[in-house]
Amino acid sequence: MAAERFKVVALVAAVMCLCSADRVVMSVVVVPLAAKNGWTSSFLGIVQSSFLWGYMCSSVIGGALVDKHGGRKVLAIGAALWSLATLLTPWAAIHSTTGLLAVRVFFGLAEGVALPSMNNILSRWFPTNERATAVGMSMGGFQLGNVLGLVVTPLAISSVGISGPFILFTFLGFLWLVTWAYRVPNDPQESTCISKSELKLIQAGKSDPCQSKGKLPPLSLLFSKMPTWAIIFANITNNWGYFVLLSWMPVYFNTVFGVKLKEAAWFSAVPWGTMAVSGYIAGAMSDYLIKSGYSITSIRKITQSIGFIGPGTALLGLNYATSPAVAAIFMTMGLSLSSFSQAGFLLNMHDIAPQYAGFLQGISNSAGTVAAIVSTIATGMFVQWLGSFQAFLTLTACLYFAATIFWNLYATGERVF
Repeated sequence: MAAERFKVVALVAAVMCLCSADRVVMSVVVVPLAAKNGWTSSFLGIVQSSFLWGYMCSSVIGGALVDKHGGRKVLAIGAALWSLATLLTPWAAIHSTTGLLAVRVFFGLAEGVALPSMNNILSRWFPTNERATAVGMSMGGFQLGNVLGLVVTPLAISSVGISGPFILFTFLGFLWLVTWAYRVPNDPQESTCISKSELKLIQAGKSDPCQSKGKLPPLSLLFSKMPTWAIIFANITNNWGYFVLLSWMPVYFNTVFGVKLKEAAWFSAVPWGTMAVSGYIAGAMSDYLIKSGYSITSIRKITQSIGFIGPGTALLGLNYATSPAVAAIFMTMGLSLSSFSQAGFLLNMHDIAPQYAGFLQGISNSAGTVAAIVSTIATGMFVQWLGSFQAFLTLTACLYFAATIFWNLYATGERVF
């Protein structure tokens, strides 16, 4: 029988897959919607970023709730609400752009709790030297959700209409919710299925608490330490580049190379699929090196450097792509290497502040979400202004390189709080 903790991570990976797929549906659907409604590139950026407005507002609150109540309950409520928002999206899109923006904001509010919940659950169920692998598996599910959304959405639209993919993913969301409610307790000690040997392994592998008993650290203390700013800046940079690619790649292939929607979705999906694999490799490699005696600080710095230098270099190469195939190669390389960030800053919150990890993640996610909103809207403005993606891709590459330097100067794997 499979270990209970791996059943838990499989369900976490499944909901992260749905979390991502629900986001991506709009990135594909927005192409026919824009053509039908005559939206400009600038307004397209506003529609694409509306999800992030809600996401930004719920990250800190969600992180604090996770620290206090645990990730199981918070994740279940979030999944129920974002599935409902997914169901309402096509109805809102038909009736008014204002209604569409409102539903997307609500959708973002619900999804803001996903990452803090994921990290909290995995910190409870996995020992420290297995946590990077568990995060790699869960985030692998997240990246496969991008593939699922990009590939399934055009097929569902052509078969059922614009409402098709939204109805499908709503159904899958509620199906997951039923399974989660009956299958996963908040803590391994509460499980009736876990073996004594597995429980002992999990407890022996934890060197720090994962609950703060509802108490929040003083913000002045949190912001007085440079490792906090290293995480925040890393999150800003990661989200900036990630959402440029997530929101605009189908449009990029359609605009730059004249690729049709279905083919554009496939070109966009391939890099996310390889990212799922490389994220797992990054996590497994990280855990192996930690077990081999390497310091957590050095591992976090190495993996995060790969996670920034890789996509930065790829974006510069993307400026010189002469065909959709070449562009897909550069994007595949960039996104695959960016997944090393999952073993970098995404895990570093539990390194430096284990009892406040959810709250710290909420703060850094909010800052990263502001960056994602700016980059998503700014991409549309740059394209409309200059008629090209090139300038903005170069700017994003420079941000990646600057963040690499900052991270290596100030990040640490030691406990700070």
